[in-house]
Amino acid sequence: MDDALAQMQTLTGALPYLKRYDDQIVVVKYGGHAMGEEETALRFGRDIALLEQVGVNPVVVHGGGPQINAMLSRLGVKSTFVQGLRVTDQQMVEVVEMVLAGTVNKQVAESITRAGALAVGISGKDGGLIRARKATRTIKDPGSNIEQVLDLGLVGEPEEIDTKVLKLLIGADIVPVIAPVGVGPDGQTYNINADTVAGAVAGALSAERMLMLTDVPGVMDADRKFITEMTVAEARAGIAAGWIAGGMIPKVETCIYAVEQGVKGAVILDGRVPHAVLRELFTVGGAGTLIKP
Repeated sequence: MDDALAQMQTLTGALPYLKRYDDQIVVVKYGGHAMGEEETALRFGRDIALLEQVGVNPVVVHGGGPQINAMLSRLGVKSTFVQGLRVTDQQMVEVVEMVLAGTVNKQVAESITRAGALAVGISGKDGGLIRARKATRTIKDPGSNIEQVLDLGLVGEPEEIDTKVLKLLIGADIVPVIAPVGVGPDGQTYNINADTVAGAVAGALSAERMLMLTDVPGVMDADRKFITEMTVAEARAGIAAGWIAGGMIPKVETCIYAVEQGVKGAVILDGRVPHAVLRELFTVGGAGTLIKP
């Protein structure tokens, strides 16, 4: 009896949030440590399927760095990273596409479909979804303080998101699962950071929420205390002051970009926590750090 009552209380507590997100688009970036072991992947699939079944329109963007590393190791290909981005030549981009748009993409889509929702795996090359350009990065020489342009090879960034194919899938109650590779105007394939793709897709769809699953609870303040929510202005101030640092900077910057493109709110949360997506969307306290306008 106590268990039944607790279940009823959970359902009634979630009702306002179910109404809030009914027929709304939620973009979920899934990858890295959040992908975890098989049980974690299956649990993620069940959570995404549940979102679709209660009226939410989930769109999944996935990474796959560990899987790419494993394949490159098997093939004896060494990776070089600059500012967190994998330097990508033609041989490597073929491996990246094979792993991301092939094995990983289909595994993620299958886990959602197995849980009861219909999911279709696509890459940014399908239907002209992601038009990409070569990514440019600069770094200052520590001696001369002169900025130098870094050549990352076939690393790209989104130039344009054509949402036509996504809207067709969403309209048919199909969950799109997107591998973060894009195509340039000359037909060249580009390897794109999954966080960047998630932000661009969420912005193009004017999503209600973008959820970035990672391996930390969220953003910490200058005293290393967890922040439940912050404005774009506060997030920029944290980066400028230095207490948002390291790998958290690009994640926060992606959230800022998404919000400025029209996303109602972007959340950084720990994807290793069971049902983190559901906790964020359907409970009072949420599960991560919300960045809002």
